[in-house]
Amino acid sequence: MGKGGKSEGSNGEEENMAAWLVSINTLKIQPFKLPALGPYDVRVRMKAVGICGSDVHYLKTLRCADFVVKEPMVIGHECAGVIEEVGSDVKDLVPGDRVALEPGISCWKCTQCKEGRYNLCPDMKFFATPPVHGSLANQVVHPADLCFKLPENVSLEEGAMCEPLSVGVHACRRANIGPETNVLVMGAGPIGLVTMLAARAFGAPRIVIVDVDDSRLSVAKELGADEIIKVSINIQDVEGEVESIQKAMGGGVDVSFDCAGFNKTMTTALTATRAGGKVCLVGMGHHEMTVPLTPAAAREVDVVGIFRYKNTWPLCLEFLRSGKIDVKPLITHRFGFSQTEVEEAFETSARGGNAIKVMFNL
Repeated sequence: MGKGGKSEGSNGEEENMAAWLVSINTLKIQPFKLPALGPYDVRVRMKAVGICGSDVHYLKTLRCADFVVKEPMVIGHECAGVIEEVGSDVKDLVPGDRVALEPGISCWKCTQCKEGRYNLCPDMKFFATPPVHGSLANQVVHPADLCFKLPENVSLEEGAMCEPLSVGVHACRRANIGPETNVLVMGAGPIGLVTMLAARAFGAPRIVIVDVDDSRLSVAKELGADEIIKVSINIQDVEGEVESIQKAMGGGVDVSFDCAGFNKTMTTALTATRAGGKVCLVGMGHHEMTVPLTPAAAREVDVVGIFRYKNTWPLCLEFLRSGKIDVKPLITHRFGFSQTEVEEAFETSARGGNAIKVMFNL
């Protein structure tokens, strides 16, 4: 599992510390004890950890969707670091290797795992998803097969960005994005932006992205969106906004990604997508939605969902290595690992504004 902890090296290493979520709006850097290193595990010194929207949800409410924090938990799951120690049966990694960590450990015994859809494993142990501890710590212990060596030209920060990028890559695979797929992205937050970048890397020839925020749309344009459209939060505006989207696309919307997950964004996506097209629900803003499914079904618009990702790290790292995707502009704020900086980093991420990805450098 995401094993976390305190390192107790034979040479008297420093005590391992981690950022613990102890109550609503309260994070404390406290000792974190590591388990014994298993034969297929590695001990990793964290170097880069990003803040995700789910981390902020846990901080503000002690819950995210159906996951509830019931006791103190180490936060963080977007991470990369340097191998410090390997288990006796680890063959492909050595101390000093820079790695990006896939944060979810599946059981490999259930039907979903055996069918290759391990992201749906009911016994998944996922960094910073209660009751499993996360990775915003000096060191963690993790299975070696979930640690991916970084190419020489890929930084540790970019390695940590493989986690959010994996969401976009998995969404593009689910939606079968290719060189003949015109794409609409609802929402220009971090996940909307990485989905846009992934869609382009998969060959999408034209991408329109919409949001309620001018600054995020500006970033989307700089990152390569063909057209940007500012929309409202008023569901009565859907009809007019769909006309604007279709005009901006200059043809049919083949696939829409709803990266927000609200009644209005899903209604817009279903309405804007051409007959025979596809809508992929990525964001989870609303737990339940009321949307016009019947008209969409009459046009045979397929609706697919995603949950996390599977087998995405090798492709993400190749996209980064080759330059097909550049995630560096998404990292807007950087902080160190002190009590004051941890608090300030989470406040910055929660405020939003011009903050896209907030990154810790440990």
